[in-house]
Amino acid sequence: MHPMLNTAIKAARRASTIINRASFDLDRVQVSEKQYNDFVTEVDRAAEAAIIEVLTSAYPDHAILAEESGASKNLHDDNENVWIIDPLDGTTNFIHGFPQYCVSIALQSKGVITQAVVYDPTRNELFAASKGGGAFLNDKRIRVTRCDKIADALIGTGFPSRDLSGLDQYMDMFKVMTQKCQGLRRPGSAALDLAYVAMGRLDGFFEKGLAPWDLAAGSLLITEAGGIVGTFKGESDYLYKGDVLAGTPKVFSQMVNALHSFA
Repeated sequence: MHPMLNTAIKAARRASTIINRASFDLDRVQVSEKQYNDFVTEVDRAAEAAIIEVLTSAYPDHAILAEESGASKNLHDDNENVWIIDPLDGTTNFIHGFPQYCVSIALQSKGVITQAVVYDPTRNELFAASKGGGAFLNDKRIRVTRCDKIADALIGTGFPSRDLSGLDQYMDMFKVMTQKCQGLRRPGSAALDLAYVAMGRLDGFFEKGLAPWDLAAGSLLITEAGGIVGTFKGESDYLYKGDVLAGTPKVFSQMVNALHSFA
């Protein structure tokens, strides 16, 4: 296993200890609203601090891009290595005790995602990948499904909950996909949804308006598991645009055909 991946796994487990401890007494967790329907807890901040401490202790010259604390000062200093972190993807689920959330950590090297960890502390499921080395769930190799028809596919999605200006467009997309696929699911953690595509619980995924920390780790898991990730036009510059489709190769192409007009 790559030493940088080992470090990311160590950081994810450190964060999960904080998350699990807090999950036993949710009534005492302090919650604040960053913007409409966008929540952050003291657990998010503590987990993120723990992750950053582990990563920067091992690699002090690396830059950080994290959901809660933002970008480190050296992010734009032509830094070749950037850790992209979501300490608790699915905060709303966590607040309500709904067991669908995760820690997401990825390393971007020279503009390419090279290491990825998505850890689900509620199920003790560790998804990990190194570029060129395959994707794994708890040390077992994973692959996307063999699903080749969107009509047979179970598709994950996320709908607008913060900027409701895109809700009408989403409802149009929902209508299109409901008619084309076998079923749609909205669990509420994009990073975990992408991991589920990688290991076959979902055959595809689509969402608009995501951040890099929602996408970075999960995207590498999918490509290393034999799937495809791209924009609604099927292009590769999804990470910082935030509009993403993912799936098995044939389901992905059919999703592009169905949704490219919404790009």
